[in-house]
Amino acid sequence: MFSHTNGRSASGRHPLALSILLCGGAAIAMPAMAQQAPAPSSGAMLEEIIVSARKRDETLKDVPFSINAMSADSMKDAGATNIEDVSRSIVGLSIQNLGPGQSQVAIRGISAGQIVRDQPGVKEQVGVYLDESVISLSLFTPDLDLYDLSRVEVLRGPQGTLYGSGSLSGTIRYITNKPAQGTQEGTTELSIEQIDGGGTGYSAKAMVNVPVTDTLALRAVGYGTRYAGFIDAIQPNGSVKKDVNDGFRTGLRLSLGWQPTENVTITPRVVYQEIEANGFNREDEFNILANELVTTGNRLFQFGKRQQFTQLEEKFKDKFMLADLTVEVDLGAVTATSVTSVTDRDLLVYRDASQLTGSITGQPGVLSATGLSKQVYTLDTPLSDETDVKVFTQEARLASNGDGPFQWVAGAFYSKIDRKYAQTLNVDGFEAITGIDSNGPNAQNGLDELYWSRIPYDFKQVALFGEGSYDLTEQLSATLGLRYFDFKEKRTLNFDGIFADRAQGVKGETSSNGFSPRAILSYDATEDVTVNAQVSKGFRLGGINDPLNLPLCSAADRTTFGGRNNFGNESVWNYEMGAKVSFGGGRGSLNIAGYYTDISNLQVTLDAGTCSSRIVFNADARTRGTEAEFSYQLTDAFNLSLSGSFNDSEFTETVTSQAAAGGAASVVGGIKKGNRLPTVPRYQFSAQTKWEDDIGNDLMGFAIATFQHIGSRFTQAVDQDPAAVGTFNRIPIGSQPGTAFSFDPKLPSYSSVNLRFGVKKDEWEMAGYVNNLFDENAKLSLDRERGFRARVAYQVAKPRTFGAQVSTKF
Repeated sequence: MFSHTNGRSASGRHPLALSILLCGGAAIAMPAMAQQAPAPSSGAMLEEIIVSARKRDETLKDVPFSINAMSADSMKDAGATNIEDVSRSIVGLSIQNLGPGQSQVAIRGISAGQIVRDQPGVKEQVGVYLDESVISLSLFTPDLDLYDLSRVEVLRGPQGTLYGSGSLSGTIRYITNKPAQGTQEGTTELSIEQIDGGGTGYSAKAMVNVPVTDTLALRAVGYGTRYAGFIDAIQPNGSVKKDVNDGFRTGLRLSLGWQPTENVTITPRVVYQEIEANGFNREDEFNILANELVTTGNRLFQFGKRQQFTQLEEKFKDKFMLADLTVEVDLGAVTATSVTSVTDRDLLVYRDASQLTGSITGQPGVLSATGLSKQVYTLDTPLSDETDVKVFTQEARLASNGDGPFQWVAGAFYSKIDRKYAQTLNVDGFEAITGIDSNGPNAQNGLDELYWSRIPYDFKQVALFGEGSYDLTEQLSATLGLRYFDFKEKRTLNFDGIFADRAQGVKGETSSNGFSPRAILSYDATEDVTVNAQVSKGFRLGGINDPLNLPLCSAADRTTFGGRNNFGNESVWNYEMGAKVSFGGGRGSLNIAGYYTDISNLQVTLDAGTCSSRIVFNADARTRGTEAEFSYQLTDAFNLSLSGSFNDSEFTETVTSQAAAGGAASVVGGIKKGNRLPTVPRYQFSAQTKWEDDIGNDLMGFAIATFQHIGSRFTQAVDQDPAAVGTFNRIPIGSQPGTAFSFDPKLPSYSSVNLRFGVKKDEWEMAGYVNNLFDENAKLSLDRERGFRARVAYQVAKPRTFGAQVSTKF
């Protein structure tokens, strides 16, 4: 049985009062902001950025809530090549690296911890869009190439009114450059880089914009990147495979811009991208089979920096296709917009699960009293996770035109998601050696499938939304928004194999409907100072837990984690205040915000101990913090950008389990009042300085230095439970007795410095760069198998990298 102990802020203050205090209290902000220096000129000012966060174009300063827009040039200056790199330069945004193509996004500390590939029923907390099209997918956030983007917009805080359930804590929008009418232009980019102690990578990218007719233009973007590896894999015979985590990314974007009349714009587009990685950026700390196969005697195998142990070649594949159609019709007083999108995505995570299976087959008391022989528990064991997703969305909306005091947008949204998840654990030779029937569905075909699952999902969403802003006076405006949503999810459970709790054709469903409101006040204190306050609600649909792998579970874990068939809806109430300041005649800007967020039924993922399963619990929590961003054009040639954030996120209740009748209650999985929420740093800051000036002969010289700091984090809530992590006795498989080993589950803070320098003219640019100048071996997330019984490892960042790049325009 479970009990819940509720808790509230020790201060006892109302959340809005707390946000007011916080707004005045913390950080001076940092990373490279979208406002950047134009080419040096007399009295150079910061560039004015146009965004479309509220589904209409307006300046960044006019958006009455916290938003960052990082331009293409700013991303290049910071050495950012993917959204994880971008996150280090945007306060309040954190991305947990769980391997190639597997990233988990959090904004403002609202995070329940690591979500892994075998949890397809868990929904995203942050919505991700490519222009107007939804591309979010929990865990598998598309790792899109940033070439030929206009900007990346990060909308902080719940955006449920305009963007729906997936935007519980915020929204990320990739904004591409659109086809330009009557213009023929193009760009190219060639890069080569060398990882210190690793392999060589390179890339080629190009864009061309061609007018087809007076009313039709084509924009085509193509890119290919060869990723260099830097992880070495130790083999059972003691040999080493070098740089096993290399791979590639290729893709294209084709879009047409058609204006049959002055009032109508039709933009069809196709996006295709393919990623393949030959291994994972995992650094092993402990591997149960490395101790058995590589070492002799009763001792732990000692891994070196950026080393892992594998028996099989691992692989990750991601094929992503998006086709969308955007139609805009200017009707005079209003603009009508229709956005239709179809997404087809296929993902494969192919892992070496030999140590996971070996920890079960070799453990005494699971499949046999003494454990199976070394010949069995060292068998090669590939684990295949496959995800096939097809998504259809349709949005239709009307938005006001003109400059009147009342501006509004209203519309409807529909989505249908068909998601098929499959997992297969094939241990070839198991039945022949042991005589034990694996009982998998393909056992009669000679396949020893010790675990097998097929889970199809059907997810539908209907929503109506509207938001209006009214200028109450020349200085004061009010915004009210509301979204009605209706979700339905159905799925069918199919499990088989001797490791599984067998189930065939078991139906499950969940549904919910309700409202997500938002209210904003914005006050122009002066021409250069705007103050705003916001109250908003976010929502995330609950779901259905997978059954425990009961044949593997200890009695205690059956009691603790059993009976959790469903997990509830998650919701947040967000209270914030902020200010946007322009100073120095347009040469400087400062944005600052403070917030407090109450979280009800946070969906917390826990590893179910010996069961090799994962169960989602619900627990209340809260976050509070400040964030700030500063940019100033020091001279015509020098620009300085700073940003920083402080986030205090913690559980406000304790979840306990009665281990046995009459026994003492124990905290479940680190869900304890006062414990930090996982994956999110308390402190994050960045600084960038840029020099750009005329060096003669019509050449401009430039140099950019970027410093980024990420504070300490935890990967899962359980990582704060001293009874569950830290020191373990290795499972005594084979002839080796249990050997104690220790590790620190807390991910340490890390800092990195990136340099970029070169020369350019209007038509070309030549640059050199060094990323991770001091070769920080940053630990990005904690990787575990069967709790910590089979493997303990860390996903690690890319080492110091030297590179050169040539870009052209024509």
